[in-house]
Amino acid sequence: MSKENSQTLFKEVMGNYPTGVTVVTTTDKDGNPVGLTVNSFASVSLDPLLVLWSIDHKVTTLDSFINGGKFAVHILAGNQQDLCKNFSSKNVDRFSTCQWQFSEQKLPIIEGTFAVLQCNTFKTVEAGDHTILIGEVIDIQIEKREPMLYHRRHYSSIPPEFYITV
Repeated sequence: MSKENSQTLFKEVMGNYPTGVTVVTTTDKDGNPVGLTVNSFASVSLDPLLVLWSIDHKVTTLDSFINGGKFAVHILAGNQQDLCKNFSSKNVDRFSTCQWQFSEQKLPIIEGTFAVLQCNTFKTVEAGDHTILIGEVIDIQIEKREPMLYHRRHYSSIPPEFYITV
């Protein structure tokens, strides 16, 4: 199988795998807020509390995330599709499109999300054309909202009446 064909099939498979959607934020070297939409987010460990996400090496804010020493993962609520799209768009003043403020840890925190995990960078791992950032969770905020899901290039959430207890 050719590399191009493999990449096309891989994108199809991963695009059909339902995921949550996050916006990850930090500050640049001048203290300005930066952020981007990320769906490569997962838990790693309970002791210590660790999470991970990955960033493409072509992203203009790569250095801010790699060298910043901390970041905040915002798990988006089901009604935040516009926020998700704005933080994945180029040439947009992303933070002008939402309500946010700096936390005690000096991280930009977006209001109205399902949850926010503030993290200190625990480790970075280069992997292909991305870097995996592992963060130790130092603060958790959660709201009573339905989290956003992404599947087949569509955003949604699951209403509580469809929950199944396992």
